[in-house]
Amino acid sequence: MVLTNPVLIAVVVLLILCFLRVNVLLALFVSAVTAGLVAGMDVSTTMTTFITGIGEDPETALSYVMLGGLAATISYTGVSDILAVKIAKLVNGKSLVFVFFLGFISCFSQNLIPVHIAFIPILIPPLLIVMNKMKIDRRAVACALAFGLRAPYVAIPAGFGLIYHGIISNNMSKNGMEIDKMDVWRYTWPLGVAMLVGFVLVVLFLYRKPREYKNVEGFAVDLDTVDTTMTFKHWAAVIAAVVTLVIQLVWGSLPLGALVGLAIMFLTKAVKWADMDKIIDEGVQLMGFIAFVMLASNGFSAVLRDSGGVDQLIQSSLGFIGGSKLLGAFVMMLVGMFIVMGTGTSFGTVPVLAVLYVPLCAQLGFSVGATTLLIAAAATIGDTGSPVSDTTLGPTAGLNADGQHDHIWDTCVPTFIASDIPIFILAIVAPLLM
Repeated sequence: MVLTNPVLIAVVVLLILCFLRVNVLLALFVSAVTAGLVAGMDVSTTMTTFITGIGEDPETALSYVMLGGLAATISYTGVSDILAVKIAKLVNGKSLVFVFFLGFISCFSQNLIPVHIAFIPILIPPLLIVMNKMKIDRRAVACALAFGLRAPYVAIPAGFGLIYHGIISNNMSKNGMEIDKMDVWRYTWPLGVAMLVGFVLVVLFLYRKPREYKNVEGFAVDLDTVDTTMTFKHWAAVIAAVVTLVIQLVWGSLPLGALVGLAIMFLTKAVKWADMDKIIDEGVQLMGFIAFVMLASNGFSAVLRDSGGVDQLIQSSLGFIGGSKLLGAFVMMLVGMFIVMGTGTSFGTVPVLAVLYVPLCAQLGFSVGATTLLIAAAATIGDTGSPVSDTTLGPTAGLNADGQHDHIWDTCVPTFIASDIPIFILAIVAPLLM
């Protein structure tokens, strides 16, 4: 029965606890135990599964910790302040230009310079004083960053987008519906447009009013007094960032790239050796929480997977569909949203959904294009509303650097409204026309 499904119950518990401002790590732990118990797993088995799941992807967590250290080191040289001054002059006090500019440049983090959320802890904290001065509602900035982190890989076959489209293509082909990965974008680009429309609308109508923030010590640098002359330590920081990117692209290891970047900073004495411990500690504080949340979310996902609740949820939903395309699209989006909000991953959800969605879509008479759009949308929706997704954790890490931005109410809820609602509407209507 759907109402007793462990995935559904666990995700609802997770969301309720997060809305009640329970720490995300504690909420994940409680929700994982809940899922296990509802599924009939004993506490010992649940905990073993949870802990085993935590160890499934240590590289991601290490990447975030190392990136935090690199971001703190680069910021320590002052090059981030120089960049903030350049951006402030470029937008010239125009708040809307500032928000849309951040959305534009964050798009590059998915394809042109595929660093995902790595740019946020470097770029955003020094810009907080600029946002405060213009009285920009940080919820609008969260929507801008989330849009840039997600829309490009959904709509454009480059960088992370090429990987995502390849996952969709491979899993659809495995389940009996052939499509080349370079054709996926032909059917997923409307999702990118829907996210763009949602982003623009919320910025213009929901989060345009001025919002006051305090200038917190350490984030209250007067940018008018910043010397923008590039010195040796600034160029060393730039070189370190470039080398980090190159190593990531060539060897596919972000932790290794960050390590080499840090080595460049300290060996060139752009940052004093004696300050190493203090700076690395600051970096861990900045990104370490995200790392632990991502580890815990892996454990949570493992419990959901072993509970059998995902398949049960999908199978139970099929009985409500009958032969209705409209109802079928609605149910597929709803199920996908609950799964992704619990697991926090679009990439990892595609294989789970494709197994049953491909034959279901074929049975309902959906075309290959419509099926592609539905699977991409179902695996993507909920990502920006999930409290355990790096698409929301990343913006919060940057915007809450001075402690004035709430993860749930200032990031998850606004980005859900801006992104997931437009996707939901489009994914129900568009397949009927394809």
